[in-house]
Parts: sequence; C-alpha cells; structure tokens
Amino acid sequence: MTKADLVSQVYAKAKKGDFANRTACERGVNAVIDSIMEALASGDKVQLVGFGSFTVHEREAHMGRNPQTNEPMEIGSTMAVSFHPGKMLKERVNQK
Repeated sequence: MTKADLVSQVYAKAKKGDFANRTACERGVNAVIDSIMEALASGDKVQLVGFGSFTVHEREAHMGRNPQTNEPMEIGSTMAVSFHPGKMLKERVNQK
C-alpha cells in the first residue's frame, strides 16, 4: 500500500463532511505522518493503542565487511526506529 492508497482508503472510510475533499484528507494523513516523525526525531515514543508503538533506539557500532573487497570495516552507531504491534493489530493479522 502506498501513501496515495492510504489517503484514498481513509477518504472512502471517512464520514461525509469529515473532509471537504481528497486533498484535505491528504493534508490530514500528511499531518499525522509528520507528527509521528517529529516525535521520533526528538526521541519520544509514539504509542497508538491497539495498533502499536514506535520507539527509537541506538544501534551500537560494530565490525562488518566491505562486500566488494571483503575487508573488515567499522560500522558506526546509528539511531533506529522499531515498531511493536499492538494486540488488536496482531489479532487482525492472524485472522484466517
């Protein structure tokens, strides 16, 4: 699913009058995504009850190998985002 697909589905599922048009819906989806990114960039945890939570953690520096030369190289530490699905999401995905 692309972001455009998400906007289309949100617009289709929204009650009449919630969004004036598809463009307003797209601005709403973009605002949610931007808010999540800003919170994660500042180190906050984003928890959407039932859906899941996003957290930021540090990946420690470690040794790796250059795939072209096969020589060892140090890979520096970086920040990474993790997603942990909530109970309702797990149940929905596991329905058959």
